[in-house]
Amino acid sequence: METALTRLVGVRHPVVQTGMGWVAGPRLVSAAANAGALGVLASSTMTPARLRDAVREVRSRTDAPFGVNLRADAGDAAERVRILVEEGVRVASFALAPSRELIAELKEAGVVVVPSVGARRHAEKVAAWGADAVIVQGGEGGGHTGEVATTVLLPQVVDAVDIPVVAAGGFHDGRGLVAALAYGAAGVAMGTRFLLTSDSTVPDAVKAAYLAAGVGDVTVTRAVDGLPHRMLRTDFVASLERAGRARALVRAARRAGAFRRVSGLSWPRMVRDGLAMRHGRDLTWSQVLLAANTPMLLKAAMVDGRTDLGVMASGQVAGVIDDLPSCAELVEGLMAQADEVLRGLSAPGTSTRREPRTGQDRDAGHA
Repeated sequence: METALTRLVGVRHPVVQTGMGWVAGPRLVSAAANAGALGVLASSTMTPARLRDAVREVRSRTDAPFGVNLRADAGDAAERVRILVEEGVRVASFALAPSRELIAELKEAGVVVVPSVGARRHAEKVAAWGADAVIVQGGEGGGHTGEVATTVLLPQVVDAVDIPVVAAGGFHDGRGLVAALAYGAAGVAMGTRFLLTSDSTVPDAVKAAYLAAGVGDVTVTRAVDGLPHRMLRTDFVASLERAGRARALVRAARRAGAFRRVSGLSWPRMVRDGLAMRHGRDLTWSQVLLAANTPMLLKAAMVDGRTDLGVMASGQVAGVIDDLPSCAELVEGLMAQADEVLRGLSAPGTSTRREPRTGQDRDAGHA
């Protein structure tokens, strides 16, 4: 299927595997790329040296284009951009809007720039600054999220900008891809769906927790870092919500030290990143300190398998997923279903209704 997205980045299918911290490593990214999707490597939890090694590892596993997700507000963003350019990475994606200067530097080097946004005005801003495409995530998406549903936000952005728009938040199958195309999107981006594949390195116990969850088991909380964060509802998340602010700040400071050791960042660099985060998102200092929770709490689950001591960022689609295909099987099945739906829509009198999946049946009690 050819769209503005596939032509822009050179992939076979209009599907993006998002850059999830601690999840989107070389194995998952290369598997997604070999399946014809755009795999995106998550770099914010890596040192620059590890990022370079990870890029080279992906390159050793696939000849297909792939991308790297960066933190635009990181103190070493310029160094990471140089690594992308030197290593010939095709796409740079950003969770926060990069500066006009950063976009220009990447474009001059031939790198495709694709920021992620959660509001129309942000899409308009990065488009005016020269972004090549934009990923638009609605409130259904996992991790930090907004309040506007994808079905409301997506058409707003499509009508507002003249660059390819990729839809994120609530997508997991071929029907969703067709729906996004109908809204005017050039493709879909999926995180939770790729996390729940056999190519994902997330521990089996964590995958089992996702598969057991219903739609009602996915919640939005501010308890982790002071910002709306969509994740699986667990006893641990409930304990974070019950904890007082002083206790939460002490825990956050402890985890900040742990993340410094893992990431290789110095305390001055972490302070500078905190300043950038504070002004970029209009946060209080308490929220900046709480934000130090996120990397280590995610690592506890996604790397260490501690569902009792970590958080599991999740889109609402976790409640309707009940299998662990390979990336190749996932993308092949998604595109086959999209083709079936499109052919059904073009055939008068033909229904495209499919029988509910087990995961959907599982959520009947939450209606």
